[in-house]
Amino acid sequence: MRFGFGLLGCIALWTGWSGSLASALPDPGSGEESAAVSETKTEIGYADAVVLGLVEGVTEYLPISSTGHLILFNEVLGLNVDTPLEGRNGQPLWLEEPSAENPGGLPFTMKDAADAYAIIIQAGAIAAVLILFWRRVLSVLRGFLGRDRDGLLLGRNLILAFLPAVVFGLLFEDLIDRYLFGPVPVVAALIGGALLMMGVEIRRRRKRGVQPGPDLHDLSCVQALTIGLLQCVAMWPGTSRSMMTIVGGYLVGLTPLRSAEFSFLLGLITLTAASAYKALKTGPYLVEALRAGPLLVGCVVAALSAAVAVKWMIGYLTRHGLGIFAVYRLVLAGAVLVFLVW
Repeated sequence: MRFGFGLLGCIALWTGWSGSLASALPDPGSGEESAAVSETKTEIGYADAVVLGLVEGVTEYLPISSTGHLILFNEVLGLNVDTPLEGRNGQPLWLEEPSAENPGGLPFTMKDAADAYAIIIQAGAIAAVLILFWRRVLSVLRGFLGRDRDGLLLGRNLILAFLPAVVFGLLFEDLIDRYLFGPVPVVAALIGGALLMMGVEIRRRRKRGVQPGPDLHDLSCVQALTIGLLQCVAMWPGTSRSMMTIVGGYLVGLTPLRSAEFSFLLGLITLTAASAYKALKTGPYLVEALRAGPLLVGCVVAALSAAVAVKWMIGYLTRHGLGIFAVYRLVLAGAVLVFLVW
């Protein structure tokens, strides 16, 4: 319990530091000085990598939204700017080169690099789950080889829960990137997610002790798809993939422990797919625009911090439920609103 509050306290301290740093920067409307500050950020350094790796690792599997936190920290670190980046040869990098229809073209910017970096360092969080849940992963692999029936059923359930994210992700990727990657949508999602968690936690406590709940391989196809559909809601940054899948587990009758475990294993597939897709789509630009060192550091820091967060999360959720995470989300949303207003 004490460690859990310490972990959340560290996140809160980072958030407080963010507000202090952001308030120390010139006002965006203050003229040439602020413009000079925002346009000088053209790379992700090692200090940025440590901060973003820590934020990613600690928040990825907690129901408080890693993407939402990374968006906020990108803003504070000065990475969320539209500064065009150049390749190693000094030439501009183009997502879409200038043409008669679009004379200005579509340059690859610092914001594009930061958004891609935030997805790719999820590889560290993936590694943490592989190490911590290797027995479950091995069971699934054995199941696909016809040697473990329970593992085969678990693998089926994970695939069914993953498929909705593939469909909706491909359909709405551009709209999500264009309209939802910003502080205001994140705040709305933080508040909405907190209220949802409070509701399902009250429902779970009323039903506690009625039945032990199924194991992960006992879920039906409909139950697995239900969790997968709820995971799609987390495409809205600030919602939290972990929150939606744990809530989904609650709704289909899983215990907090098994809900968290299914969420972590489903995240292993979802995050791997998202990281691989982003790497294929923007990897060549990142290789040209950014150094490999900070990317590696971010992944290592994310792996170590994610392992600690997952171990703590399992114990805490079993004993206390989701309540504290709902409170944290409301506090964070309030802090961001104050910052935005001021």
